[in-house]
Amino acid sequence: MPMLTIGPDTFHYRLDGPEKAPVLMLSNSLGCDLTMWDGQVAHWARTFRVLRYDSRGHGRSSAPDRPYSMGELGMDALRIMDALDIDKVHWCGLSKGGMVGMWLLTHAPERLGRVVLANTSAHMGPPDLWNGRIRTAREKGIAALAEPTRTRWFSDKFRATDNPAIDRIIDDFRKTPVAGYAGCCAAIRDMDQRESIRIATSPVLVVIGAADPATPPAAGNLIAANIPGAKTVTLDAAHISNVEQPEAFTRAVAEFLP
Repeated sequence: MPMLTIGPDTFHYRLDGPEKAPVLMLSNSLGCDLTMWDGQVAHWARTFRVLRYDSRGHGRSSAPDRPYSMGELGMDALRIMDALDIDKVHWCGLSKGGMVGMWLLTHAPERLGRVVLANTSAHMGPPDLWNGRIRTAREKGIAALAEPTRTRWFSDKFRATDNPAIDRIIDDFRKTPVAGYAGCCAAIRDMDQRESIRIATSPVLVVIGAADPATPPAAGNLIAANIPGAKTVTLDAAHISNVEQPEAFTRAVAEFLP
């Protein structure tokens, strides 16, 4: 279980693939950990040195009990890169991980190659939505949010298959520390990157879930419209599209990366 200690915080990470290959860094969704990428790593690690990590507040990484910011989550990624002596990465982030990717596009573009922003949004209001989730998590526990999350993250068609990956993802959601979940909800609540991403210059692929109620197609299309030259791909999936459509997601990202 490789861990990094960076200042007062610790981060759980994994590296797969050839040591001298270009690095592809993966960033997880709210309520997930680095295992959400299990369906992709074996394929991508043939070509890339795949770096995945539990973001602040998730998995085995530190979960301080306070609000976080998108800038702090972005700096976490940069500090992990620095600690591992990695100068530049390709990036693939889903949902919250895509939001971190947008922050990096505008604050540390020299550290990025190609960037995949999957099932994400540059702004997610209203604040009362996130305040309500924070309140529910603190008063009733994460488990109270698990079943609504299952419905939001996976399409009706996919849920009807009883694919074991669904239960695995939701079980991991239930294990998310309340403090970490609340801290990241605050970061999403306070984020608005709709205008700032207009200065992005990296090649960007926006992955959109056709049946995604959390970050609907309009949110992905807005990102693509605001980032010069961005490409889009739409998958027949809801929010966690890399789990619902693992082969199509893996292929789309692999075809976009150099």
